[in-house]
Amino acid sequence: MAMTLPAWAQGTAAYPAKPVTFLVPFAAASATDQLARALGQAISEQTKVAVVIDNKAGASGMLAAQQAARAAPDGYTVLITTNTTQAANPHLYKKLPYDPVKDFAPVTGLGKGGQVMVVKADGPYKSVADVIARAKREPGKVSFGSGSASSRVAGEQFQQLSHTQLLHVPYKSNPPALTDLIGGQVDFMITDTATGLPQIKAGKVRALGYSMTKRSPLLPDVPTIDEAGVKGYDMSYWFAAYVPAGTPAPVVQRLRELFGAALKSPQARTFFEGAGVDAWSSTPEELRAFQEAETRKWGQVIKAAGIEPE
Repeated sequence: MAMTLPAWAQGTAAYPAKPVTFLVPFAAASATDQLARALGQAISEQTKVAVVIDNKAGASGMLAAQQAARAAPDGYTVLITTNTTQAANPHLYKKLPYDPVKDFAPVTGLGKGGQVMVVKADGPYKSVADVIARAKREPGKVSFGSGSASSRVAGEQFQQLSHTQLLHVPYKSNPPALTDLIGGQVDFMITDTATGLPQIKAGKVRALGYSMTKRSPLLPDVPTIDEAGVKGYDMSYWFAAYVPAGTPAPVVQRLRELFGAALKSPQARTFFEGAGVDAWSSTPEELRAFQEAETRKWGQVIKAAGIEPE
């Protein structure tokens, strides 16, 4: 009697045969959400199968990561995430509801980018030096918002290297933190460029410094935070795609091929060019090794910043 093989074993052409869900750990309009939607649209056009974006913001990305880890390992749930869930959270929390390594199969890297330090456009701060001066005059009174591990650690590293005492205000995602910044509830934040740039262009926030060691081509007149006086400052972040552990290798490979093509799509190019993010593709093995190295790096940064696990 002939045996019936699972659809994925009959060839990767059978995948995907139904809608694929992209789980996003952050809110709509966040950089991760923007990238997920661009790639989802491109993959849907390639496969003629719908890609559904499911935003599960909150708990520093843990809600989405936990849901993805528990999903069926069939390739129909993909976690579009960042270093927050896969490299930083193990050092920020004593206990995670998922294992960033054991619970996932890496698919591919997606992008790498920098962050921008912003303040309310009509506020009192005109430079990084202004923020530091007030923080030194009034220790613990200058607040910074954050809606991701990258944003939080960026603020904590700023505090450490500027030798100031700041007040951290956590949010579920960067967009609501930016809304409160514009409303005057927090003094500054260091957010991904994709989220901050539209508000900079709209004149609602003022950019004071860029987080990487070279200026952003999208913000050529904005100094790096290092240039602005916080010597040694350098923070970046990354995006990547993962599926639940146990997902068949042919499905992982097919997903990698789909993402590889999607990264070159007009939708993705529009996101990368507008967000100041560099496209980044990798093999699953390269992503696994990169994640291991990044987990060590983020652990060192978090420890140096004096952040105690919650």
